[in-house]
Amino acid sequence: MNRKELLLITAVALGTLLNPLNTTMISVALARLQEDFQLTFADISWLISTYYLASAIGQPVMGKWSDLFGRKRVFMLGLFLVTLSSSLAPLSPSYGWLIGFRIIQAIGSSALFPSGMGMIRSQITSRQARALGILSIFSSTSAAFGPSLGGLLLHYGDWPLIFLCNFPFIAGSFVLAWKVFPNDAASSGRASDMDWRGVMLFCVAIFMWLLFFLSLSDGYSLWKLAASVILTVWFYRFELRRSKPFIDVVFLRQNINVTLIYAQFILTNVAFYSIMFGIPSYLQRVQRMDPQQTGLVMLSIAGFSVLVTPIVGRWIDRRGSKPSLIVGTACVIAGALLLLLIQDDASVFTIFLALCVLGIANGFNNLGMQTSLYDFVTKEETGVASGLFMTSRFIGTILSSSLLAALFGESITTAHLHSMAWTCAGLGVLMFVLTLRLPQVNRPVAHEKAG
Repeated sequence: MNRKELLLITAVALGTLLNPLNTTMISVALARLQEDFQLTFADISWLISTYYLASAIGQPVMGKWSDLFGRKRVFMLGLFLVTLSSSLAPLSPSYGWLIGFRIIQAIGSSALFPSGMGMIRSQITSRQARALGILSIFSSTSAAFGPSLGGLLLHYGDWPLIFLCNFPFIAGSFVLAWKVFPNDAASSGRASDMDWRGVMLFCVAIFMWLLFFLSLSDGYSLWKLAASVILTVWFYRFELRRSKPFIDVVFLRQNINVTLIYAQFILTNVAFYSIMFGIPSYLQRVQRMDPQQTGLVMLSIAGFSVLVTPIVGRWIDRRGSKPSLIVGTACVIAGALLLLLIQDDASVFTIFLALCVLGIANGFNNLGMQTSLYDFVTKEETGVASGLFMTSRFIGTILSSSLLAALFGESITTAHLHSMAWTCAGLGVLMFVLTLRLPQVNRPVAHEKAG
């Protein structure tokens, strides 16, 4: 890998880490925000869910825009929006304003992954798994580092620092992208090329599903479920008739492997983000840890994710994605079952052991899922495929916040933690089954075909 390629990867990595980092960094601050704005856990879950919702919608929209209007342009636009929101969020006069600025932040950071991945795949043609491994350390594992960094920032300041700490990453990404990204060709895309009615239907359907899942904490809402199903079917049938659809449902129907990868990634993120948001709140409320101690304990997930990711990248280059996913999904099951050992007076070692196994699972699954997706899509499809991949992530995170709201509600107990652990173990079993049916692909051959 030459110097220019390394700088390009670094530029993309510094940008793409902003979304997952800001997704989880705020988890340690939830208790503090509840006190500051006088909220219940169900209320504060809207701060998480709206960020997920905006990201779920923003990822495929920005992926399509990067394909239409140029990857460098969309990447720079995303950095600008994150800068704007990170500057204004600490000044929020109310909880509603804070949610609004977080939505802007989510949309801006959503532009960075699909445009950045499109840039990587077009500029780096050999050993892409290793390049994706470097990106995974920065982006996917930054989600695991979020609680640890958030805990340190809360210890030495207050929740506004969680937004202000974005600026070094923004500045580094902007300078490198400005220098090393090739200029976009003259744009042949037009705003009218965007399937705006499809986007609106997608937004309404996703929002309706969010309302349904968040309502589960108060009981089962039949009309919300019915409305969600009807809107989803309507969206699917509408996109089938479009010559330039927002989401190519024909492609998804014809390529079952890609569809199942998205489904598995949803399950992966339900389990991962349930743990990333549930454990910090549990440690502070039940185990009586302060934010700094909580952040240090959560560092076990991040540390082991980073440790295994380079190894996984080399393994995937030699053996393909499937073996790494088998190990990763097995670790999800094992780590979730280890959470059952945690009691009200649990030792730090017991908690650390369970989180280490879950960190290993995160490292194997994140890179394995990314490389598995690119085995089945061409370079020309990278932007929209990457956007849908991240939409799958945020559908999973929306489900995780709904699960936590249903389990924890007004209070958090060890029994609730164990219920979450059993749920995550069940999800791990489903992930393992989906992995076993995934075809084994020789990556060098796959890339030759994609090229």
